[in-house]
Amino acid sequence: MRANSSFLFRVRLISIGCFLVGLVLIGKLYLVQIVSGEVYREKAERQYARPNQDLWDRGTILFTTRDGEKVSAATLKTGFTLALIPKDVRDSEAVWSTLSKYTSLDKEAFLAKAEKRDDPYEEVARRLPADAVETIEAQKLKGVSLYKERWRFYPGEKLAAHLLGFVGFDGNLLLGRSGLERYYNDVLSRTTSELRKNFFAEIFSDVKHSLGEERSEGDLITSIEPTAQNFLETTLSELQSTFTAKQVGGIVMDPQTGRIYAMALAPTFDPNDYGKETDPMRFTNSLVENVYEMGSIIKPITMASGLDAGVVTASSTYTDAGFLTLNGKTISNFDGKGRGKVDMQEVLSQSLNTGAATVALKLGKDRFREYFKQFGLGEETGIDLPSEAAGLVGNLKSGRDIELATASYGQGIALTPIQTIRALSALGNGGYLVTPHVVTDIKYRIGLTRSLEGDEKRQVIKPETSEEITRMLVRVVDTALLEGTYKMTQHSIAAKTGTGLIADSKGGGYYPDKFLHSFFGYFPAYNPRFIVFLFAVEPQGVAFASASLTSPFFKIATFLINYYEIPPDR
Repeated sequence: MRANSSFLFRVRLISIGCFLVGLVLIGKLYLVQIVSGEVYREKAERQYARPNQDLWDRGTILFTTRDGEKVSAATLKTGFTLALIPKDVRDSEAVWSTLSKYTSLDKEAFLAKAEKRDDPYEEVARRLPADAVETIEAQKLKGVSLYKERWRFYPGEKLAAHLLGFVGFDGNLLLGRSGLERYYNDVLSRTTSELRKNFFAEIFSDVKHSLGEERSEGDLITSIEPTAQNFLETTLSELQSTFTAKQVGGIVMDPQTGRIYAMALAPTFDPNDYGKETDPMRFTNSLVENVYEMGSIIKPITMASGLDAGVVTASSTYTDAGFLTLNGKTISNFDGKGRGKVDMQEVLSQSLNTGAATVALKLGKDRFREYFKQFGLGEETGIDLPSEAAGLVGNLKSGRDIELATASYGQGIALTPIQTIRALSALGNGGYLVTPHVVTDIKYRIGLTRSLEGDEKRQVIKPETSEEITRMLVRVVDTALLEGTYKMTQHSIAAKTGTGLIADSKGGGYYPDKFLHSFFGYFPAYNPRFIVFLFAVEPQGVAFASASLTSPFFKIATFLINYYEIPPDR
């Protein structure tokens, strides 16, 4: 019996061993055929590649359409480098004459390189298409070589350029230099290494190496909707042209989740030809990296804070003299006029600086500062884009009433647009902060996909406060904004404009003739699908944001309502 039991044990042990070996073989087969398939294919094509030279590789960035289809936003393009081995070129003139029939070559530069007899390698043309390569190969020109190459390619050209960024050299390495390319460089970069020649060593190699290191490399799936992105960019381009603004920008976001559908600036650039730009500031994503004194679009945050704390209601009144003197300094309404006895609704409808300051004074320095902190003003949002600025809100700590008052209507504190739209989203989504984000998923090379979207939310104001401030902002649109001419009969929209002064960094104070125009709105107002933020730096020939940004905002809102088939809510 013991011998029989021992025999059965050995059989089971061998069976388990065979099963584990088979499992490893299947796993390695998957890794070789699926995960590393592209690498092996490149090895098979190495007749065009330089010996011991790995082809550059990088992950893909994808847009996501309204219907869930994935569209390439940043990928790789393949072509060929035309090179000379000068010592093998017998007749430089004849070689140039033949090659110039198939590709554009500067004769003088070509001959100069061909005459460098001691140089083993000289590139004369890059990124040649495959059809030209076949023709040149057929000529069998001595001293002429063709090598396969790859480079970063952006099919949409300028589409979402500031968001995507570009790839450039950092020393001898090609790395992401801005945008998503930089923020997710560790995911998009590829570690090039020779494939193992020992089959059994490949099979039984360290599992941690196969699944651990490779797992960090993948492709990015973004929430950017290409049609919405294109519409936003077209609208911004028209806006900049109309008012000759120094810069304009916009963001389209889901206020419930922080998912960004479109983000753009004008003027923009083509990441395929970023080297042609003479102004490096053109690459800066001002929506994330720069701060501005936003002006009156901050008033709804002040009002919501007052409503939430119970120091005012929509029907609370105060006597507006047109100005307030605090700490020896005077602030006034945009037109310097007083309205007498007015309620809080009119503070928003007529955009009264004195009314916003009154609410802030009722809250007091500590509560006002705490509410603004809870709204995330002065902190990074955590958006997955590089070089995010935190904002400048030091005036909230001054302890003086005058800084409290100016901050209440968006002056004296400077915020990023992404920080601003995040805070304003809380007005309409039930009162909580979300994390703005562009990438929704990473698709790893081993075949797994990981979602980056979480459900972390921070309650800022009560849900009933969110509903009340939304009602007030809907009334602003329906009755006050350009006298209610943009009221939509079937869809409720909550919105507010802002016209901010621009600080004079050299002389102190503010420029008398330079302004920042801003506009935000969310819809459908009581269960918003989208929030849209627009801004224009130094628009010309127009005094207030209501005149410059109202039309572009409603153009975008109408497009989104129709494109996403949002049903009427009234």
